[in-house]
Amino acid sequence: MLNILLTNDDGIDAPGLAAMAESVSYAIGLRYPDLPYRFVAVAPDRCRSECGHSIESSRPLTLRTVREHWHSVNGTPVDCIRVAHYAMDFRPDVVFSGINAGANLGVNLMVSGTFAAAREASLLGIPAMAASHYRRPDIAKTWHHTPQWLAGTIGDFIAEVIDKRSTGTECAAPLWNVNLPAIVPDPLNVPAVVCCEVDRCPIDRVGAIGQDGDVRFELDFHARRREQGRDVQHCFDGRITVSKLGVHLCHPASK
Repeated sequence: MLNILLTNDDGIDAPGLAAMAESVSYAIGLRYPDLPYRFVAVAPDRCRSECGHSIESSRPLTLRTVREHWHSVNGTPVDCIRVAHYAMDFRPDVVFSGINAGANLGVNLMVSGTFAAAREASLLGIPAMAASHYRRPDIAKTWHHTPQWLAGTIGDFIAEVIDKRSTGTECAAPLWNVNLPAIVPDPLNVPAVVCCEVDRCPIDRVGAIGQDGDVRFELDFHARRREQGRDVQHCFDGRITVSKLGVHLCHPASK
């Protein structure tokens, strides 16, 4: 039995979380049709986007059952991982975080709650994948295509998890960050998949202070600087990016 924990930072009712469950089921059905598995979802009770690796420490957390095996926590994505791992009668073999409604590329990983949940799981020794979907205003924001687009990547990730579990390999838990591109959402047209490291360029912003003292920032996410051959450039060019990382955002091979 493969125990699968689902989480996100967009909230328990976000369509991307349902798309993540559907995508994982589809991938297992293709690659491992005889593999028994079960889902438990533990996600924030509301959107906690860009909360990073923060936790709630000023009050007790509340766990509520939304429906069978789907639960909400009035905390952050990292809180959700800790609640599932330490407080519930459930020991996940693997964690899938997402699918986030928006890209988590390059330096965005420093603030991404989606990625922070996966990183927390990896710190606890649980293999984890974070998945996000780059969005543009001129491309339909649908989810029906994600099972086909993610099938190969999720299948490869689960294969690595099963291999390490069966061989008892002593190494850090796999931590993958995956981004889907913003191209026409066609299930029959699966984008190319590329493994790459994360971009290191900062995101430029324009800040202004109003007469009331309010500080506002403007940025053009789509025109951000990028390094050739890394995740931002590949995803913006229409490819699915897979970055295999350590918990400190470095590539495992470069530790």
